[in-house]
Amino acid sequence: MTNYTEDSERIVYLDHAATTPVRPEVLEAMLPYFGDSFGNPSSLYALAGESRNGIDVARRQVASLLNCRTSEVVFTGGGTEADNLAIKGALSAMQGGPYEVVVSEAEHHAVIHAAEQLEALGHTIVFAPVDRYGIVHPAAVEALITERTALVSVMYVNNELGAVSDIAGIVSAVRARAEELGAEVLVHTDAVQAAGKLSCDVQMLGVDLLSLAGHKVHGPKGVGVLYIRRGVRVDPIIAGGGQERQRRSGTENVPAIVGIGKAMALAEEERERFCKHTERLRDSFVAGVQDAIPEAIINHHPTDSVPHIAHISVPGLEGEPMLLGLDFQGVCASSGSACSSASIEPSHVLVATGMDLEMAAGSLRFSFGKDSTEEDVSRAVEGLSYVVGQLRGMASSPAFA
Repeated sequence: MTNYTEDSERIVYLDHAATTPVRPEVLEAMLPYFGDSFGNPSSLYALAGESRNGIDVARRQVASLLNCRTSEVVFTGGGTEADNLAIKGALSAMQGGPYEVVVSEAEHHAVIHAAEQLEALGHTIVFAPVDRYGIVHPAAVEALITERTALVSVMYVNNELGAVSDIAGIVSAVRARAEELGAEVLVHTDAVQAAGKLSCDVQMLGVDLLSLAGHKVHGPKGVGVLYIRRGVRVDPIIAGGGQERQRRSGTENVPAIVGIGKAMALAEEERERFCKHTERLRDSFVAGVQDAIPEAIINHHPTDSVPHIAHISVPGLEGEPMLLGLDFQGVCASSGSACSSASIEPSHVLVATGMDLEMAAGSLRFSFGKDSTEEDVSRAVEGLSYVVGQLRGMASSPAFA
């Protein structure tokens, strides 16, 4: 087994669910707005008009992806800000209260911590359960709706397990229950991991609010989108000059906005091809892992998950040592646990699924991209097999017994 180094072999990047490189077409679209077309889009002269035009094009591109009005697209500083604006902004705009906010147990921290800030203001968080794969079922959400429920937030695709929840079904169930109770309940979905993998048509999904991020689809970091359905009131959480129709103040990051527009357009255009390509690689990887490491357990749902994410556990081992070993082999992946010198704390997502703590601690996520190859699969399987063998040997050594 060869120990790969960055000097001898290309790095095998299999962490596309964490972030993606900016693709050349996106960078090319962005570059003019760092240079000659640098004007502040809020100004009136022609130079500023070039920046406004770039933003307008991007807004149309995102609106096309979402199948919504351009006026319903708000550019933010990332997916985290979009989640915060949706949750805190929507509750702030409501009269009365305190209210209940329903979120799933497996949400991204951007949603959970935003809800916790609302809890500090007197609102109540109600957690919807997930199944063993991280899927949130409509009936589980419907059962939690009361007269006090104001907002439901359920992620479209789980960022760790790749689980796909039936957002349209959840919206339908929430609407029906709210009508029975004579209540009005908004539904938000964090679709950051869904763009370029699933349809984000908001007419089909039926949501009131939806969050996106540029860097998950080969766009730049530090830019996101919040879809706000026409008629839904959301108070701004950043005060200032009133940009984005008074919903998100701050001079627009024109290059990044142009970048997310281009990236989203390309991701939607290539979505079917991307899914077929990554599903083939993921299935090949899983088969290779099962052959090389028979004790490995596959955690992602066999059908109701995005095609590019593989999530596995290796019993008896911890995620961080495996990741460090993989890194030495030139393979980039991620773990669902956070390690300190004193303890290993499994991901809240894996805990929510009911996964055994030892299994959760030994979990790894591999996420494939449009440029991933069969060679990447082979190297990842070979590297993981080598690392697992090394760690097993260390564990059985008298020095580590």
